[in-house]
Amino acid sequence: MAGISIWSLLLIFAIVLLLFGTKRLKNIGSDLGGAIKNFKKSINDDKPDDKK
Repeated sequence: MAGISIWSLLLIFAIVLLLFGTKRLKNIGSDLGGAIKNFKKSINDDKPDDKK
């Protein structure tokens, strides 16, 4: 069983790019980054402060 080659990944990326377009992919990336940032912030806010 062979792994996914670089050509397969490029083909998948090209198809996704054609389906969604660059503007929508940029919006999806920024939304995902903001969600991860907020998730990390909420995780760190919930931890008790042992330094006090």
